[in-house]
Amino acid sequence: MNFSYEQTTKIVFGRGKIDSIGEIASQYGKNVLLVTESVNSPLALLYERVKGLLQQAGLTVHHYDGVVPNPTTESVDAGTQMARSEKVDAVIGIGGGSSMDTAKAVAMAAINEGRAWDYLFFKKQPEKTLPCIAVTTTSGTGSQVTQVAVMTETATQTKSAVFNNLIYPRVAIVDPDLMVTVPRHTTASTGFDAFCHCFESYINVNGSAYTDIIALEGIRMVAKYLRRVVKDGQDLEAREGMAWADTCGGLAIANAGVTLPHGVGMTISGHCPQIMHGESLALTYPSFMRLTYPAAVEKFATVGRILNPELSGLSDEEAAKRCCEEVDQLLKDIGMWLNFESFSVDEATIRRIADRSHDLPDYKANPVIADIDEIYRELMEALARS
Repeated sequence: MNFSYEQTTKIVFGRGKIDSIGEIASQYGKNVLLVTESVNSPLALLYERVKGLLQQAGLTVHHYDGVVPNPTTESVDAGTQMARSEKVDAVIGIGGGSSMDTAKAVAMAAINEGRAWDYLFFKKQPEKTLPCIAVTTTSGTGSQVTQVAVMTETATQTKSAVFNNLIYPRVAIVDPDLMVTVPRHTTASTGFDAFCHCFESYINVNGSAYTDIIALEGIRMVAKYLRRVVKDGQDLEAREGMAWADTCGGLAIANAGVTLPHGVGMTISGHCPQIMHGESLALTYPSFMRLTYPAAVEKFATVGRILNPELSGLSDEEAAKRCCEEVDQLLKDIGMWLNFESFSVDEATIRRIADRSHDLPDYKANPVIADIDEIYRELMEALARS
């Protein structure tokens, strides 16, 4: 029972909570930078609504709308330059993980020397950051409650992250009303990411009794609501349940961390930016589960029984094995049973991905360590999976 847990983000959760953003942001200054994807995105009306709420609260709003999926160093640098030139007091990120990660990186880089890329987890660390408010419009990344900001250096096809407790958002606004228009496939992809955050925290060798509680709560929410919300995006009870699952996942990984699939998934996205993060996880999970379950039988069995209560009468060994099949079925039910060929990824690219799959240390936290050859084998199983 030896563990530590740190979480400094104030969570404002519930339907209609976006209306409080002016009051919340006013606590951190009068001059703010709004960080979003393009104003031509489906969220354009939300951006204008938020700007209006901030202006009604007496704030000056500057809008950086250069966020791109799988944020690049170039897009983060451009946002940083705007934050510096406008001398903003705080940064507000609205959107999915890409917008929130960009906002956290910009808030950090704006008042430190150099670029955000200079402060990756294995490099020098920042001394300060601007306050950041994260408003999530999807249910999966957990970025609204983590100390991580992910970005890709396109020239080297390297996807990595800033990881520092200073960059926890000061406030996270989680409003399920903002999620009802998320497209079905994005709902499925981000929802599976939420499951992966909870699952990988739960089996992580660095987990704790505290993170286990949070992770299992998130898994229960996914089991109950993910299929429902993919089937009907207007199901507000399901949207709320998945928003909570997402938040649980973020709270868990912030302290326990992730394992093998996330490190490999980051490498996949670095080489193949057309692949969403949740898609990269879906590509790897069937093989990863079968590699790992013998080394974490009790925990796999517990998750299997949450996904399918009919496994309760089976031994732990059999329930753990069946857990792999339950995750397969979940992927199929939400339209996430994928292969690399559908993304025009060939064997040579898979070889390059595998060769760099130990660049990030996440694989070390898996209950069983996969070497490069094993990872290549698993990725090749996903090449033409049917």
